[in-house]
Amino acid sequence: MNWEQLLSLKRFGDVNKRLRKSQDETRLGFEVDYDRVIFSSEFRSLQDKTQVIPMSQTDFVHTRLTHSLEVSVVARSLGRKIGEKILLKYPELKSEHGYLPNDFGAIVASAALAHDIGNPPFGHSGEKAIGEYFKTGLGIKYKNEITPKQYQDLCDFEGNANGFKILTQSREGRVGGLRLCYATLGAFIKYPKESLPKKPTQHVSDKKYGFFQSEKDAFLDVAKELGLIAAGAEGDISFKRHPLAFLVEAADDICYTIIDFEDGINLGLIEEEFALEYLIKLVKDVIDINKYHQLTNTQDRISYLRALAINTLINEAISIFEANETAILNGTFTVSLLDKSKYEAQINDIIKISVEKIYQSQDVLDKEISGYAVISKLLDIYITAVNNDYNGKASNYDKLILKILPKTINFNADDLYLRLLNVCHHVSLFSDSQAILTYRKFSGRLV
Repeated sequence: MNWEQLLSLKRFGDVNKRLRKSQDETRLGFEVDYDRVIFSSEFRSLQDKTQVIPMSQTDFVHTRLTHSLEVSVVARSLGRKIGEKILLKYPELKSEHGYLPNDFGAIVASAALAHDIGNPPFGHSGEKAIGEYFKTGLGIKYKNEITPKQYQDLCDFEGNANGFKILTQSREGRVGGLRLCYATLGAFIKYPKESLPKKPTQHVSDKKYGFFQSEKDAFLDVAKELGLIAAGAEGDISFKRHPLAFLVEAADDICYTIIDFEDGINLGLIEEEFALEYLIKLVKDVIDINKYHQLTNTQDRISYLRALAINTLINEAISIFEANETAILNGTFTVSLLDKSKYEAQINDIIKISVEKIYQSQDVLDKEISGYAVISKLLDIYITAVNNDYNGKASNYDKLILKILPKTINFNADDLYLRLLNVCHHVSLFSDSQAILTYRKFSGRLV
């Protein structure tokens, strides 16, 4: 892979190449991407989607929206600093094409801002709930009516693939979705492969999948434009990652490792003394002990350590990327950046505590269990109505359900897979509260 191609400013539908030197410096294309994500309705709904604690009533616990904003800030720093180093190594990118360090920051920040835009309600348990509907629930009856890859899309419903769908899918009046630059789309795609085969290698980019069969052509168009390296066996679509996707992943890893841990402390799920011990291990080389001891309350102490920890891991990720840039361009770097970190043990200790004390807390588990029931019922009612209508068998109840479905999604496609996927996509756009409210309405409860 080469950087000039990887930094493509092309947008869906472009006929002519967009040149960096021709860009308006006050309205750079990569920065337009950030604005388009921010103003999208799908991004706004993240304000009421679970990050760690479902439907928390406290004002300092992160939602998917605040998490995404913080990840984008960390990603911007990573991108700018890497951009400086890339331009020193490949000076022609600046002298001949006009690229600047902030271009890298804008690309990675925009991709990071959108990284959770496809997540359904109730966090990762929402993805699993959609999948279980087709693996073990009423949706299993469709297994032999669609292709294996289409069925796998549904059984392993993936927020990353759903995010790519949001960013790229066309509808009347909105051709090409948000029409982001292809460089931003490339940085967004953490898993540049289709749903089958599952985990064909131990490469980090094969851990999950990054696009549904419905967006296969859009994905291939992006991969070709960026010059991504093909990696799949004959008949399977798989590519090596865009290098900047490693930075998006690192920004996400840094934020959920440190900030989810901070939420757990502020909620009292993790004892302060216990937590401080783990954070101090991570920042012992940079902490100002005198300043730390001047802080008189838990929140200030945790905030200080969190800021130091994030900065430490940003610098660590930059060093690892720079040291392995050739392997990353060749597609032979097989792990996430922080997996190579000298702080790996400390990071793993923090994640282990978060899993035990936060992600498996009673409150989280209770809400995840409820989420399964909510999503299963919504899917069943919508899918039944959509398919009955397509087959000319809609009941009066089905017709009422059809009236409340949005006009922006095609629920009447001739392809069964598209009807099923579009219902899943519709449910995925719900906020946590909207999903619960709709469930109550379908259950005959108006309040």
